Amino acid sequence: MQDYQVFLEEVLIPAEELQNRIAQLGKEISEDYQEKNLHLICILRGGVLFLADLMRHIDLPHTIDFMAVSSYGSGARQSTGQVRIALDLKEDIHDRDVLLVEDIVDSGYTVASVLEMLATRHPRSLKVCTLLDKAERREIEVPIHYRGFTIPNKFVFGYGLDLDEYYRNLSFIGTVNPKKYQPPE
Repeated sequence: MQDYQVFLEEVLIPAEELQNRIAQLGKEISEDYQEKNLHLICILRGGVLFLADLMRHIDLPHTIDFMAVSSYGSGARQSTGQVRIALDLKEDIHDRDVLLVEDIVDSGYTVASVLEMLATRHPRSLKVCTLLDKAERREIEVPIHYRGFTIPNKFVFGYGLDLDEYYRNLSFIGTVNPKKYQPPE
């Protein structure tokens, strides 16, 4: 396995900056959801680190659930636009205040499809919190209520986001130099 430092083009968002912004998001969410029945839904796998850190900063009772959703084919660097649900919710969201927690919104297809599906389950409210917003890649508009960072249209990895399923464990978000990256065999 290639050492990430070989193909790391830049550290786009350092660990300390990530953690500071996540703490701010947690505070905003805590203020907005006072006296509400907050239920966080994390999109796996990329969102799991973000969810874990975010929920530590939400200073009110809440529940969590998970969905596994994909719009990327194997080894793909861009969304195909075709969304596939690999794991659905275990909890009923009827009449609950749902906050969808996503690692990155780029084309918008995945989030739009998930929001459409969740809306049919009649939550009291349904909002989106994303760590990264790749706005210039947007092909379909989606509402983003809580945004960590707006980033350029570059392929990013680290802090939950994978590069061929590896490097999710990094504490920062970096960009890939495609000329130096060798996919695993």
